[in-house]
Amino acid sequence: MHKRIFMVMALCASLLQVGAAEADYHVIPLPKQITMSKGNPFHLLPTTQIICTSSDDLMQGNARFLCDYIKETTGLSLSVGSSSKVKTPAIMLVIDPKMQGDEAYKLSVSPKKLVISGRTPAGIFYGIQTLRKSLPIIKAGSSEPIMLPAAEITDAPRFAYRGMMLDCSRHFFSVDFVKRFIDLLALHNMNTFHWHLTDDQGWRIEIKKYPKLTEIGSKRTGTIMGHNTDVDDGQPYGGFYTQQDARDIVEYARQRHITVIPEIDMPGHMKAALAAYPELGCTGGPYEVGHAWGIYKDVLCLGNEQVFRFVNAIIDEVADIFPAKYIHIGGDETPTTRWGECPKCQKVAAEQNLKLNKLQAYFTNRVEKYINGKGRKIIGWDEILEGDINPSATIMSWRGIEPGERGAKLGHDVIMTPTSHCYFDYGQNKDENTEPEGQHPLLTVEKVYSLDPAPETMPADARKHILGAQANLWSEYVAYPNRAEYAVLPRMAALCEVQWTPNELKNFNNFKQRVDHMAAIYDLHHYVYALHLWPERFNHNRIEW
Repeated sequence: MHKRIFMVMALCASLLQVGAAEADYHVIPLPKQITMSKGNPFHLLPTTQIICTSSDDLMQGNARFLCDYIKETTGLSLSVGSSSKVKTPAIMLVIDPKMQGDEAYKLSVSPKKLVISGRTPAGIFYGIQTLRKSLPIIKAGSSEPIMLPAAEITDAPRFAYRGMMLDCSRHFFSVDFVKRFIDLLALHNMNTFHWHLTDDQGWRIEIKKYPKLTEIGSKRTGTIMGHNTDVDDGQPYGGFYTQQDARDIVEYARQRHITVIPEIDMPGHMKAALAAYPELGCTGGPYEVGHAWGIYKDVLCLGNEQVFRFVNAIIDEVADIFPAKYIHIGGDETPTTRWGECPKCQKVAAEQNLKLNKLQAYFTNRVEKYINGKGRKIIGWDEILEGDINPSATIMSWRGIEPGERGAKLGHDVIMTPTSHCYFDYGQNKDENTEPEGQHPLLTVEKVYSLDPAPETMPADARKHILGAQANLWSEYVAYPNRAEYAVLPRMAALCEVQWTPNELKNFNNFKQRVDHMAAIYDLHHYVYALHLWPERFNHNRIEW
């Protein structure tokens, strides 16, 4: 048996000398340090084994993922073993407690073995992603040999928080697509899925104590057509996730070392909830689930104690479903109009010695205290800085870099997600006639790539509070999975390098060369992506109107 194995190895080694497909470690995101070594390469053969001696479920999952990735890319079906005493060339997955950084990894390639080591399973997972993306894509049925040059890669992310947000409120996406979206995050070394679950146009998560939230709040009787028109399509629209759906997605993400942060937007963007429970609004309704986009005047009544019991009960169930240390409470775009007309809100404002524009801070602090009592922290959009909130609240800065820097100077942790660089519902081409319907502002791949979430111009004591960056896919004009993929790709590739790669190693011209192979991976998985980086691939055969 061993003699036959060595004969296969010898044959493959001889084939490698002529026309071998070679791996390229200059992937996206670009690793921190790639050191090429002298000596023979590692040959990826049908007999190569993946060795994982750990019984940890995430480590075993890592081994299975690597096995699947290699089969997808090269067609080779490798076996997974648990014994380190292996005679054939092997890929070793090794926990090394001496390594610095929970998400750092080392990838060492020598003729007889390829070792991916990390302090945690997450670190090893990112090493696996680098290996996966470095492999040449081999057509099915090809016998082309694969060679990995001897090298050592040491790598770790620049930022601890690397996220993407998907809005499933304005338009609903299936569980299968949410999982496919999470797979995209994994491919791009992201570790946080921010899930926008509630808004004026639909409540998408089952809350058992308040069943009308999904019975009524998840459905609208029509949707505005186009931009800011009075024309409605009159078509019923709806959908929601059961708690079991959500738990399934949380587990799917966990296996890929991704944390799911739920967002329950409050006290504004609550019209869908008010349609289900009108007694929670200042006027008592009736209310209708929103058909149009934008900001509605009707918000939660902060002078009504029932509102806080309602919010707390929702938090109880959300915290039970989602184990993340954060719960996102929204807090953006909350008009004070109804509060100014509401005797209950005016009474609370007077009792708290607050102006109406500070009443939201009263709400935020109460909600945060309750969430903290469950061992969790809050994230809110940067409007929550307009009140006197606790420094323990994390700020998601969307109205530019400046609000985030201001929050960081006040001692808040900050996630940068400015509209200028991170709103992926924005168009990708100046010529809107060549774009799917969407928001009008332009956001190119190059613009995304230019983001520095923690620039040197920011004071050092503020920079230490910048946790990372995130892009958002709002879905007002993104109604279908293909449209969603088109919106995020390849901009997600640019963002992941912002999130991961040291600023001094970033170079857009170099990125454009490396993104070709990432596009090949997109093609392999049948992702839909924008072609503006590849103008030669546009459809030039159609007749223009």
